[in-house]
Amino acid sequence: MTDPLHTELLELAEEAARRAGELLRDGRPADLAVAATKSSPIDVVTEMDIAAEKLITGLISEHRADDGFLGEEGASSEGSSGIRWVIDPLDGTVNYLYGLPTWAVSIAAEQDGETVAGVVAIPMRGETYRAVRGRGAWATGAWEGERGIACRPAAPLEQALVSTGFNYVTEVRAHQAEVARRLIPLLRDIRRSGSAAVDLCDVAAGRLDGYYERGLHPWDLAAGDLIAREAGALTGGRPGRRPSRELTVAGTPGVFEPLQRLLEDFGAWHD
Repeated sequence: MTDPLHTELLELAEEAARRAGELLRDGRPADLAVAATKSSPIDVVTEMDIAAEKLITGLISEHRADDGFLGEEGASSEGSSGIRWVIDPLDGTVNYLYGLPTWAVSIAAEQDGETVAGVVAIPMRGETYRAVRGRGAWATGAWEGERGIACRPAAPLEQALVSTGFNYVTEVRAHQAEVARRLIPLLRDIRRSGSAAVDLCDVAAGRLDGYYERGLHPWDLAAGDLIAREAGALTGGRPGRRPSRELTVAGTPGVFEPLQRLLEDFGAWHD
């Protein structure tokens, strides 16, 4: 049965993500990448990030004044409706700074603590991914019209293309690099896009067999996790746990469990 509330939440998330994506795409200074080693461009990116979050929360509040928020740039309110919006206005900040196309706007709606709708807009790809709990995942992009998406057929781990990300704290990065060094001989290959939301959508769309990362916040993964699961992927954290800051893993049914076991054996969840 289609839940009218979930449909409303999805449509509102889509509109907010579209507008925020346009703001970030069209408002980015053309010379930002040229000065990427200076401090001022970082300030510009932060200003764009905050502006995008304000746009999103403002639009949602106009339609749903009693909802709560959790956002990367500080939006935090409990609300009284049972609905909370989990927002990353710019996932892939360094990519955005350098003019790389892999950045996204991620918006998820939770009802009583469970994610029920999620949207990830990737403006420089011209793609938008969306899902409602129990209703599958679909996308629009360079192809004609909207299409349902599904993760890749199960493949053995040694044939899997897996993406990951790295922390900006030196000690943590060093450990993550060691985990990746041990994994690479056991996989087809490894990728690093710089955006957790995009990686999760790429698992959903069949462009990756798996993804893992330590250190994600709720706003990094809320929408992408739902999209991946609704596309048939499995997601989790350490064995028996949900995705969390400790560890997030996503993969096709054939890749998820062996990848998760290896990450546990390699201690991917700690320094």
